[in-house]
Amino acid sequence: MADPETARNGREAIERVGCAACHEIPGIAWPKGRTGPSLVGFDDIGPIAGALPNTPKNLAAFVRNAPVARPGSAMPAMPLSEEEARDVAAYLYGLDDE
Repeated sequence: MADPETARNGREAIERVGCAACHEIPGIAWPKGRTGPSLVGFDDIGPIAGALPNTPKNLAAFVRNAPVARPGSAMPAMPLSEEEARDVAAYLYGLDDE
């Protein structure tokens, strides 16, 4: 289970950079984007971007700079610090703990 403060920081980062413009994300009421995959039940989805092992470290790297983490990804690099990216990963992995 993610530390509540870390998860809260992750949610705030998700809202600040607008991840929900492209993804449906539990806990984010609006918008509910459909361009990218739904992140409901993220930790059960399988490989990140269809190729990367689904781990917090890989997810943090991917949400921060998807084109580097998974060349050819349609997701752009996001304006997140390394800490914010780890917090986003903690939030997404902690959703099933709630």
